[in-house]
Amino acid sequence: MMKMKPLITAISIAIVTASVSAVAAPADNTRTLPVRTADSMPSIAKKVSLDVQENRSSSIDGRAPVVATPALKPNTPDRMTQLIDEKQEVDVETAQQAVSADNMTVEELARKDVQSDSTDDISEGQAVAAPTAAISDASPADTSIKSIEDVNGKKHTTLNLSNYAKQVNGATWTPNMKVNSAMTIKMQALLDWNHASPGAIDGGWGMNSKKALINFQTMKGLPATGKMDQKTWDALNKNIPANKPVLVTYTITEDDIKTNFASTPAGSEAKSKMKGLYYQDIKEMFGERFHMDVRYLDKLNKNKQYKAGETITVLNTRAPLKQRINRVVANKADKTLYAYNGDKLVATYPTTIGSDATPSPQGSFKIINKVKMPWYKATVGKGADKQIHMLPPGPNSPVGVVWMGLSKPSYGIHGSPKPEGISRQASAGCVRLTNWDVLEVYANIENGATVELK
Repeated sequence: MMKMKPLITAISIAIVTASVSAVAAPADNTRTLPVRTADSMPSIAKKVSLDVQENRSSSIDGRAPVVATPALKPNTPDRMTQLIDEKQEVDVETAQQAVSADNMTVEELARKDVQSDSTDDISEGQAVAAPTAAISDASPADTSIKSIEDVNGKKHTTLNLSNYAKQVNGATWTPNMKVNSAMTIKMQALLDWNHASPGAIDGGWGMNSKKALINFQTMKGLPATGKMDQKTWDALNKNIPANKPVLVTYTITEDDIKTNFASTPAGSEAKSKMKGLYYQDIKEMFGERFHMDVRYLDKLNKNKQYKAGETITVLNTRAPLKQRINRVVANKADKTLYAYNGDKLVATYPTTIGSDATPSPQGSFKIINKVKMPWYKATVGKGADKQIHMLPPGPNSPVGVVWMGLSKPSYGIHGSPKPEGISRQASAGCVRLTNWDVLEVYANIENGATVELK
């Protein structure tokens, strides 16, 4: 637990209204389950205050990824769709509409982001600890972080797996092999297990997957080609049990069903009246718990009702890092956060850093505070029309589930409410990660660690 202090250096930031952030799952086939009404407040009884700022820009960096990998480009519709439901005829139009975020065009990403953020009214914001008045009403524990972190509590089996899942688990790379979705998913999982995070796993070989492969090769001292070869394949599997399955079955529990869910309303005033910015539904929670794009989760589990006792197919996620991190390098050009133990590169994560309008500063800074589940002080409007709203914590907070403030005012490392858009979002220089990746950094980095912004 972090040492309590009555006040920690405040860090202010401005947030521009027209944010183009991550890509949420399409409304037509996800986020459609009934939600539970939130009836309790997450506990944030920490006497810590910190201000976080983050400009939100309407621009998207549409540049091509650093290294193209034509040999790994997936087909549409892919073999996965056919194998998951062999009894149904493949609908090409539907398959094209369900293409994963990593394979969307910049124009499609921009359109969805504008729709998603059209009601964002925040002009300035600060991440803060729980208001004094809220502490007495806070619930004993928050379940959102536990849902991501509780590896031992996730009961996995390999019973009743589909033909597709069995093909993924048994996939082995060979030179000149044909493109197939089973191999793509296995490669994404192996990168995740080796802490070269590909972000939200989706079955598509896009920019985050390509970066992860390059980063893994760099970690292992291999030529960073971004292309699979025998040495890379052997290194990916070297420390992984030979029988570790990629896709597993998970039985939904009563505790899963009883989690607080609530639709995230539009506008800061409406958000401020919520008891928590919880997961919107159980599929969103499972997406973050199992490091999956919600649309891929849907593909694997067609016709599932997500009820207690029901078995679903999910990704078998990585073990904890268990490496001390004393230096990180956030490189905007690479859209990557590099984590080091001394001079040894121990993990990499796809990230969003700054924007063209508000670029991140360059230089070396320090981590000065670490807070889980921060509140968010949202300022709407300016001058005489300015209003202040306190947004409660939760995975759908503007700064996700973690804030780690830097010695450079207005900057920090934090989570994101929209993991599918990491590497495509824009910020005012803050470093955004998926909620599960930022929790891994949080667990291994110490106050005083060096943060280099490039």
